[in-house]
Amino acid sequence: MSVDKNKLFSNLKYDLPSGLVVYLVALPLCLGIALASTGRSDLLFSGIIAGIVGGIVVGALSGSALGVAGPAAGLVVIVLNALDTLGSFEAFLLAVVMAGILQVLAGLLKAGVIGYYFPSAVIKGMLAAIGITLILKEIPHAFGYDADFMGDEAFNQKDGQNTITELYNAVRYSSTGAIIISAISLVLLILFDKPFMKRMQLFRFIPGALFVVLLGVLLNLFFGAFMPEWTLKNDHLVQLPVAGSVNEFFGFFKSPDFSAITNTNVYTVAVTLAIVASLETLLSVEATDKLDPFKRSTPTNRELVAQGIGNITSGLLGGLPVTQVIVRSSANIDSGGRTRMSTIFHGTILLLSAMFIPWYLNFIPLASLAAILLMVGYKLSKVSLYTGMYKLGKEQFIPFIITIVAILSTDLLKGIGIGMVVAIYFILSKNSRHSYHYVKETHRDGDVIRLILSEEVTFLNKGSISATLDNLPDGCTVIIDGSRSIDIDYDVLEIIQEFRRHAAPLRNIAVETRGIGETEAVAMH
Repeated sequence: MSVDKNKLFSNLKYDLPSGLVVYLVALPLCLGIALASTGRSDLLFSGIIAGIVGGIVVGALSGSALGVAGPAAGLVVIVLNALDTLGSFEAFLLAVVMAGILQVLAGLLKAGVIGYYFPSAVIKGMLAAIGITLILKEIPHAFGYDADFMGDEAFNQKDGQNTITELYNAVRYSSTGAIIISAISLVLLILFDKPFMKRMQLFRFIPGALFVVLLGVLLNLFFGAFMPEWTLKNDHLVQLPVAGSVNEFFGFFKSPDFSAITNTNVYTVAVTLAIVASLETLLSVEATDKLDPFKRSTPTNRELVAQGIGNITSGLLGGLPVTQVIVRSSANIDSGGRTRMSTIFHGTILLLSAMFIPWYLNFIPLASLAAILLMVGYKLSKVSLYTGMYKLGKEQFIPFIITIVAILSTDLLKGIGIGMVVAIYFILSKNSRHSYHYVKETHRDGDVIRLILSEEVTFLNKGSISATLDNLPDGCTVIIDGSRSIDIDYDVLEIIQEFRRHAAPLRNIAVETRGIGETEAVAMH
């Protein structure tokens, strides 16, 4: 089965319900990340603007069928520090616009090719770690302890707490109403995945996420009427800014301070945002493509251009910077999305709901939304993923596990960096072992050892070949056969020539080279 991604409207029966689920996931994340990034309740709408732009603008321009863009938790610390450095939100918006311009240029210069060099073990480790992080971070919200913002991914939090202490606090300060709502929501979401539920006409078109959100609202209203001590209020509910008039609504939008163009700190922030947002996007693109049931490939250069235009638009309207984000993208995939219409639809609902029904949205308990995110986390970190990686051997499993541990104990980008270092070590180790074939023959006149070089011998093989030559037995004959090689790097040729001229005579080793012609020999002088 395949999907023609150019026929966007032929899959609306899949994309519209999926877009609705992504919207329900995105709404609290946009608000939570905005509050964490700015520390100001009057700038909450900046997260909604970024979500709208990520859905409509980036969704329309992107080549990713299922990727969803919006404000990212990975940029929270950068945004906070930038606001302190620049002194105003409007100057920061200028940096967002400039970051977008840099991303567009990067895409046009084909810098998206970087995305193809992330090892598969690291990407899968990232997915598993995000799944575990979601579970650990959403348990407090499911218990009714909402001190930390929804969408936080870092181990250490701004309030001095961390992922582990938050679990303790969740049990200590739990809310009975929240536990009931989240428990019922989880059970229903599990049932919605069962085949017998999908055979029922009513539940064939209603997403499970929408059903549990509506039920959560009704349960909380019931608690308010009959069990006031269980009622969830204020911080335990969605808190979307509500405008009293049309003018007040448009007042939520801000404009960049173009007079800050002379401030050199703006350029520093713009470059930082462009680099980090692009890396997060490329990582998410790789992860989303791996989760895509139709195994489509996203053009990474086009994605950088789309994200850049999205950041230019978001900055001009008063929004936070956007990146492609894996949590919303995986929710899109789990909900059955087929094309980027689901992304565009989620952005459209964000816009319309913010304009016309913000008051009603503020009845939604965070406990209901936590249950949805707990299910997303579980699906990202299933046991089958771990057993599958274990079967691939230590060269895949060790970088996979270390990436998970590193992300859980630090944050996404630091964890990915640590995982990359470990994965590259195994790649280099494997590469060095396969640079040549070692054959030893024993004759009356002494040992004859053949080193048959592989087709491509690069500087990465320099260490292993040098060590092999150093460990040859004295008095042997060695035949270094490069006749099968298409290319032998200068560094390797230099090692062979130095060994033949200097080390071998001192150890009474006879050296014969084959397929290493005069051109290479001249190049070694």
